[in-house]
Amino acid sequence: MGKAEQPMSILDHFAELRRRLLVVFAFILVASSLCFLLSGRMLGFVTRGMNLIYTHPSEAMMAHFRVALTAGIMVTLPVILYQAAAFLVPALTPKEKRVLLAAVFLMLLLFGAGVGFAWFVAFPMAMDFFARFAAPQLWPYITVSEYLSFLTGLLLGFGLAFQLPLAFWALGAIGIISSRFLRSSRKYAVILIFIVAAIATPPDVVSQILMAIPLLGLYELGILLVAGTERRRRKQAEAEEAL
Repeated sequence: MGKAEQPMSILDHFAELRRRLLVVFAFILVASSLCFLLSGRMLGFVTRGMNLIYTHPSEAMMAHFRVALTAGIMVTLPVILYQAAAFLVPALTPKEKRVLLAAVFLMLLLFGAGVGFAWFVAFPMAMDFFARFAAPQLWPYITVSEYLSFLTGLLLGFGLAFQLPLAFWALGAIGIISSRFLRSSRKYAVILIFIVAAIATPPDVVSQILMAIPLLGLYELGILLVAGTERRRRKQAEAEEAL
């Protein structure tokens, strides 16, 4: 018989973490470099219909770098999640591994849904709302850096905020929260959701409301996911008792 596999030491864990972080940084660097070759087209796409200005000699160039880096990170997101999961998998049981894989898939799906909602719904509505305040004495001279900050803030904020059902599902799976607790805490959740929306979005009321509304729906979805986990746990317990 072969030797039993020795548990990893703290230094081994740090070495493994360092290796996986280097892989992630390498992928981001390569993806961002490739995206930089198309940064002109991507910048034209995300600024379509907008007349933007820049007030610093390097601002236009930095806009290209910023778009390339953002696109590179988004393209590399599956690799980032894979490396994080691969780092955790050795310490998990087979059941926990299946839960982790499902969580990674849901994370990608929800992040994409959040980014899509921000791009197709929240961002156009916010821009249209603010444009209504223009007047003959108030012309919208928007710099490209301010525009990209506003856009990326919305995309990232919504992408992260849409992870709420996944967080509930994970906490429910390990028994920290219950569907009963979530239902009884709705009134507090509404206040917390608006606080989270205020932190996760650019500092304006419209963006906060646009995020808070879907978050309320995601809160209800989280309750359903936790309730489904509880039902499966009860059925499993009943099946084990019947044996």
